[in-house]
Amino acid sequence: MPKIKHILVFRLSAMGDVAMTVPVLRAFAAQYPDVMLTVVSRPFFKPFFDGIPNLDFFAIDLKERHKGFFGLVRLYKDLKKLGIDAVADLHNVLRSKIVRTLFALGGKKTAAVDKGRDGKKALTRAENKVFKPLKSMFERHKEVFRQLGFEINLKNPVFPEKASLTPEILNITGIKDKKWIGVAPFAQYDAKVYPQDMIQQVIDRLSENKEYAVFLFGGGNKEIEILNQLAQGKENVITVAGKLKLEEEIKLISNLDLMLSMDSGNSHIAAMLGIKVITLWGATHPYAGFLPFNQELSTALVSDREKYPLLPTSVYGNKKVEGYEDAMRSIPVEKVVAVIQDELKG
Repeated sequence: MPKIKHILVFRLSAMGDVAMTVPVLRAFAAQYPDVMLTVVSRPFFKPFFDGIPNLDFFAIDLKERHKGFFGLVRLYKDLKKLGIDAVADLHNVLRSKIVRTLFALGGKKTAAVDKGRDGKKALTRAENKVFKPLKSMFERHKEVFRQLGFEINLKNPVFPEKASLTPEILNITGIKDKKWIGVAPFAQYDAKVYPQDMIQQVIDRLSENKEYAVFLFGGGNKEIEILNQLAQGKENVITVAGKLKLEEEIKLISNLDLMLSMDSGNSHIAAMLGIKVITLWGATHPYAGFLPFNQELSTALVSDREKYPLLPTSVYGNKKVEGYEDAMRSIPVEKVVAVIQDELKG
């Protein structure tokens, strides 16, 4: 097998999953500076990879050029022109499998992520539950590169410098003269969202400390409406949702002192930038392997398993279980606020 000098990396979606690849690819780039990486993903995610050396981004066009089976054949031909030596499939879905197989048929070395489905089923099933930590997604990504002959060391990670804040960002945030806290109160599924009245109490408590500035993250008109309600009447609580582009949000997040998030994409964006993250878990659990990068289990606040023994009920929070609608109410507001205050002192 000729020496691998150029690796194609697949990770098409979703936001949190794409963000989870960043620390691994950043470590790879630092440890193997003579190897080129080309990441294939949706155009929206390009800013995640800015600043990583020896990394190119290839925006997949799933609406036109790369749509359907023949579109994937075109994608293969487009990528083949780049001089790819190996494929690291960190997504392992039908689309990436087809392109990966075409590269394999062309004699290229390929490896794909093992998603650990059996372990996840055992962790989330109601009967004979096996409640133990599974391998993290970062370890699973490392294994893909190991199959290609590259060991990656994720200890002592180096994070990017805090980004310079543009006038557009400073116009919203003001100059940084306080501790900056991000709050991202939404997630894809309701079972992963801390109740609105309780997140309101958390924000109210934080806003009482004039040494804190709280920035609320989200997206979409409905979410922005809720964020504006949460911020109402508080000078040091600012809704940033809908006011900044993704690149600007990333720059702002890189300047936070701490991010409070659900089990959602924002937790992984903050973590990939080296920001302290406190996560709140409802139907899901960090044992499934989605604890944000370089964070401690002590800052992952989980719902009470004595009251709700079937937790976690799913890996992604997409399964509704009768009687478990209020599981997140078992995470006390006082505990959330106390952990935030302790982390900001540290």
